[in-house]
Amino acid sequence: MELTPEKTARLHKGEILVEIDWLSADVISASGSVFVKAAPEVVWGMLTDYAHLHQTMPKVTSSALVEAHGSCKIIEQTGKSGIFIFERSVHFRLKVDEEFPTRLHFEQVDGDFRVYEGDWFLMLAENGQGSGTILTYAARMKPDFFAPPLLVSFVQSQDLPAILRSVRTYCESRTLD
Repeated sequence: MELTPEKTARLHKGEILVEIDWLSADVISASGSVFVKAAPEVVWGMLTDYAHLHQTMPKVTSSALVEAHGSCKIIEQTGKSGIFIFERSVHFRLKVDEEFPTRLHFEQVDGDFRVYEGDWFLMLAENGQGSGTILTYAARMKPDFFAPPLLVSFVQSQDLPAILRSVRTYCESRTLD
Protein backbone atom coordinates (compact mmCIF):
# COMPACT_ATOMS: atom_id res chain seq x y z
CA MET A 1 0.00 0.00 0.00
CA GLU A 2 1.44 3.30 -1.06
CA LEU A 3 0.88 5.86 1.68
CA THR A 4 0.01 9.04 -0.17
CA PRO A 5 -0.43 12.29 1.79
CA GLU A 6 -4.22 11.82 1.46
CA LYS A 7 -4.07 8.28 2.86
CA THR A 8 -1.73 9.39 5.65
CA ALA A 9 -4.18 12.15 6.62
CA ARG A 10 -6.99 9.58 6.75
CA LEU A 11 -4.88 7.35 9.00
CA HIS A 12 -4.20 10.25 11.37
CA LYS A 13 -7.96 10.78 11.61
CA GLY A 14 -8.35 7.20 12.85
CA GLU A 15 -9.29 5.37 9.66
CA ILE A 16 -8.02 1.88 8.97
CA LEU A 17 -7.14 1.45 5.31
CA VAL A 18 -7.26 -1.92 3.57
CA GLU A 19 -6.55 -2.91 -0.02
CA ILE A 20 -7.14 -6.37 -1.49
CA ASP A 21 -5.78 -7.34 -4.91
CA TRP A 22 -5.88 -10.51 -6.97
CA LEU A 23 -2.49 -11.55 -8.32
CA SER A 24 -1.69 -14.25 -10.84
CA ALA A 25 -2.21 -17.93 -10.00
CA ASP A 26 -5.03 -17.07 -7.54
CA VAL A 27 -2.66 -15.44 -5.05
CA ILE A 28 -4.34 -12.74 -2.96
CA SER A 29 -2.51 -9.60 -1.89
CA ALA A 30 -3.82 -7.99 1.29
CA SER A 31 -2.46 -4.79 2.77
CA GLY A 32 -3.64 -2.49 5.48
CA SER A 33 -2.46 0.45 7.55
CA VAL A 34 -3.40 2.03 10.87
CA PHE A 35 -2.08 4.93 12.95
CA VAL A 36 -1.28 3.85 16.51
CA LYS A 37 -0.77 6.45 19.24
CA ALA A 38 2.23 4.56 20.60
CA ALA A 39 5.95 4.52 19.87
CA PRO A 40 7.20 1.99 17.30
CA GLU A 41 8.98 0.15 20.15
CA VAL A 42 5.62 -0.48 21.86
CA VAL A 43 4.06 -1.80 18.64
CA TRP A 44 7.19 -3.86 17.97
CA GLY A 45 7.00 -5.36 21.45
CA MET A 46 3.43 -6.51 20.86
CA LEU A 47 4.10 -7.97 17.40
CA THR A 48 7.21 -9.85 18.55
CA ASP A 49 5.73 -11.26 21.76
CA TYR A 50 5.26 -14.49 19.86
CA ALA A 51 4.25 -16.56 22.89
CA HIS A 52 1.27 -14.29 23.58
CA LEU A 53 -0.06 -13.36 20.13
CA HIS A 54 -3.06 -15.62 20.71
CA GLN A 55 -4.03 -13.29 23.58
CA THR A 56 -3.58 -10.04 21.67
CA MET A 57 -4.43 -10.73 18.04
CA PRO A 58 -7.81 -11.92 16.73
CA LYS A 59 -7.92 -15.17 14.78
CA VAL A 60 -4.65 -16.43 16.35
CA THR A 61 -5.50 -19.40 18.60
CA SER A 62 -1.97 -20.44 19.51
CA SER A 63 1.49 -19.06 18.93
CA ALA A 64 4.92 -20.13 20.11
CA LEU A 65 8.53 -19.23 19.48
CA VAL A 66 10.17 -22.46 18.30
CA GLU A 67 13.69 -21.26 17.42
CA ALA A 68 15.66 -18.06 17.78
CA HIS A 69 18.82 -17.31 15.82
CA GLY A 70 19.56 -13.64 16.45
CA SER A 71 17.14 -11.58 14.39
CA CYS A 72 15.73 -14.69 12.67
CA LYS A 73 12.92 -16.45 14.52
CA ILE A 74 10.82 -19.50 13.77
CA ILE A 75 7.31 -19.39 15.16
CA GLU A 76 4.54 -21.94 15.16
CA GLN A 77 0.98 -20.60 14.87
CA THR A 78 -2.55 -21.87 14.62
CA GLY A 79 -5.42 -19.64 13.72
CA LYS A 80 -8.96 -19.49 12.43
CA SER A 81 -9.62 -18.59 8.84
CA GLY A 82 -12.85 -18.21 6.95
CA ILE A 83 -16.40 -17.22 7.78
CA PHE A 84 -19.49 -18.92 9.14
CA ILE A 85 -19.60 -22.61 8.23
CA PHE A 86 -16.51 -22.13 6.04
CA GLU A 87 -14.27 -21.33 9.03
CA ARG A 88 -11.43 -23.76 9.59
CA SER A 89 -8.31 -24.04 11.65
CA VAL A 90 -5.06 -23.28 9.84
CA HIS A 91 -1.57 -24.08 10.98
CA PHE A 92 1.77 -22.76 9.84
CA ARG A 93 5.40 -22.40 10.79
CA LEU A 94 6.80 -18.99 9.94
CA LYS A 95 10.33 -17.74 9.51
CA VAL A 96 10.40 -14.15 10.77
CA ASP A 97 13.31 -11.84 9.99
CA GLU A 98 13.33 -8.91 12.41
CA GLU A 99 14.75 -5.51 11.45
CA PHE A 100 14.24 -3.59 14.69
CA PRO A 101 12.27 -1.33 14.91
CA THR A 102 11.00 -0.88 11.34
CA ARG A 103 10.20 -4.22 9.69
CA LEU A 104 9.20 -7.81 10.32
CA HIS A 105 9.36 -10.02 7.23
CA PHE A 106 7.59 -13.37 7.49
CA GLU A 107 7.27 -16.37 5.23
CA GLN A 108 5.75 -19.76 5.73
CA VAL A 109 8.25 -22.61 5.87
CA ASP A 110 5.58 -25.26 6.52
CA GLY A 111 1.83 -25.25 6.82
CA ASP A 112 -1.58 -24.94 5.25
CA PHE A 113 -0.78 -22.32 2.62
CA ARG A 114 0.79 -22.69 -0.78
CA VAL A 115 1.87 -19.02 -0.49
CA TYR A 116 2.00 -17.05 2.76
CA GLU A 117 4.57 -14.30 3.06
CA GLY A 118 4.67 -10.64 3.86
CA ASP A 119 5.78 -7.81 6.07
CA TRP A 120 4.83 -5.62 8.98
CA PHE A 121 6.26 -2.10 8.53
CA LEU A 122 6.51 0.34 11.44
CA MET A 123 7.09 4.02 10.75
CA LEU A 124 7.41 6.79 13.34
CA ALA A 125 4.81 9.45 12.55
CA GLU A 126 3.57 12.80 13.85
CA ASN A 127 -0.07 13.77 13.57
CA GLY A 128 -0.24 17.18 15.23
CA GLN A 129 -1.49 15.63 18.48
CA GLY A 130 1.74 13.82 19.20
CA SER A 131 3.80 11.04 17.78
CA GLY A 132 2.88 7.48 17.06
CA THR A 133 3.38 4.68 14.59
CA ILE A 134 1.96 4.05 11.17
CA LEU A 135 1.72 0.28 11.07
CA THR A 136 1.36 -1.36 7.66
CA TYR A 137 0.74 -5.03 6.95
CA ALA A 138 1.32 -6.38 3.45
CA ALA A 139 1.01 -10.07 2.59
CA ARG A 140 0.50 -12.46 -0.28
CA MET A 141 -1.38 -15.68 0.32
CA LYS A 142 -2.88 -18.69 -1.32
CA PRO A 143 -4.28 -21.55 0.76
CA ASP A 144 -3.16 -25.12 0.08
CA PHE A 145 -6.78 -26.23 0.57
CA PHE A 146 -9.88 -25.49 -1.45
CA ALA A 147 -10.86 -21.87 -0.96
CA PRO A 148 -12.06 -19.81 -3.90
CA PRO A 149 -10.05 -16.57 -4.33
CA LEU A 150 -13.27 -14.58 -3.92
CA LEU A 151 -13.77 -16.14 -0.47
CA VAL A 152 -10.12 -15.59 0.52
CA SER A 153 -10.29 -11.94 -0.51
CA PHE A 154 -13.58 -11.45 1.35
CA VAL A 155 -12.18 -13.03 4.52
CA GLN A 156 -9.11 -10.79 4.34
CA SER A 157 -11.26 -7.70 3.83
CA GLN A 158 -13.14 -8.62 7.03
CA ASP A 159 -10.24 -9.89 9.17
CA LEU A 160 -7.52 -7.36 8.42
CA PRO A 161 -9.35 -4.29 9.80
CA ALA A 162 -10.17 -6.23 12.99
CA ILE A 163 -6.53 -7.28 13.38
CA LEU A 164 -5.22 -3.74 12.86
CA ARG A 165 -7.84 -2.31 15.23
CA SER A 166 -6.84 -4.86 17.85
CA VAL A 167 -3.14 -3.98 17.54
CA ARG A 168 -4.01 -0.28 17.89
CA THR A 169 -6.22 -0.84 20.93
CA TYR A 170 -3.70 -3.08 22.68
CA CYS A 171 -0.68 -0.83 22.04
CA GLU A 172 -2.48 2.39 22.93
CA SER A 173 -3.66 0.84 26.21
CA ARG A 174 -0.01 -0.03 27.01
CA THR A 175 1.05 3.56 26.34
CA LEU A 176 -1.47 4.85 28.90
CA ASP A 177 -0.23 2.52 31.67
